[in-house]
Amino acid sequence: MSPSKRLRTTENEAEAATGSREKERGALDVSVTMPMYNASSWLDEGLQAILHQDFLGTMELSVFDDASTDDSRKVVEGWRERLEARGISVVISGHNSAQPRGVGYAKNKAITQSCGQYLCFQDADDVMLPQRVRLQYEASFLHPNTLIGCKVQRVPEGSTERYTRWINTISQDQLITQVYTSHGPTVVMPTWFCSRNWYLKVGPFDEGGKGVPEDLLFFYQSLRQGGSVARVDQCLLVYRYHEKATTHSVTEETIWKLRVDFLQERVLSQWESFTIWNAGKQGRKLYRSLSSTNQEKVKAFCDVDENKIQKGFYTYEESKQRPKPKIPVLHYKDASAPFIICVKLDMTGGVLEENLNSLLLKEGTDFYHFN
Repeated sequence: MSPSKRLRTTENEAEAATGSREKERGALDVSVTMPMYNASSWLDEGLQAILHQDFLGTMELSVFDDASTDDSRKVVEGWRERLEARGISVVISGHNSAQPRGVGYAKNKAITQSCGQYLCFQDADDVMLPQRVRLQYEASFLHPNTLIGCKVQRVPEGSTERYTRWINTISQDQLITQVYTSHGPTVVMPTWFCSRNWYLKVGPFDEGGKGVPEDLLFFYQSLRQGGSVARVDQCLLVYRYHEKATTHSVTEETIWKLRVDFLQERVLSQWESFTIWNAGKQGRKLYRSLSSTNQEKVKAFCDVDENKIQKGFYTYEESKQRPKPKIPVLHYKDASAPFIICVKLDMTGGVLEENLNSLLLKEGTDFYHFN
């Protein structure tokens, strides 16, 4: 089917209603896959948004209930007739074990039971805007083997303000260069859209359960497989923040180790030497986290703090080497590229960004952000 879908209107709803019959003949165009656990308070808003998608291809909703103890499955079943009347097939399954098996497991199950050629990932607590499926479907034709994202509206307004600004403002190039930052995937998981073939090549999601960053693991594996990242530069999702979100179960140390390993694999393995920009806590932590081979590549730390610079060196006290490694600490203007930047973005009133710009460096060649 052509990527240039028409908008859904009252006159052509009958055409869209052929969706369930299309499923009998073969694969659908798009499966909206939704893992679900105790989401009843959010489902009505999210399901109505799926109902109002203006995409005219064949479409289904595939829900897997990960042992909910509320009436989540009943709520979804209550929408079946309305969704199917609009040509959106509905597949619902789940399990009733004593404990949920985790979001990675539920995502894999929702995908396995679906049949769309493309997958639109949808969290049960988020709300998609009417044009989401159509625009991301169109983008997927232009960007094969790619995780497609979009801009988001964060609710409640003002929650995770820096993170939301980062999601919505990084450039297409930075979707690739900033994959090592602590924010995680540069296109956030609730906005993902990709072909089923690409999921099958990269996946499945890690099913380790609570505390496992299955989205970041999949994201990095996608890049390892030669995949790319792209974003529809429109807000297509209302992205909800709340304390019960599964992301809160993942520890910072788990994410840190994954990021360090990926940085060493993709960047540091290609460099003969480099400078760590930050002689403070985060820079020293990165140094200590590196392999001995990559520690030897660190030619200096750099900073703007005169106290750190005046000390002259950072001594790696935990090292078993004798004498212990002593790494010079320089002013950033006296240091040389390439750099790993261990200063948080958007936290210094623009000072970090101005300093970087003054050196006329190219992100992705002369430096990468790690924090």
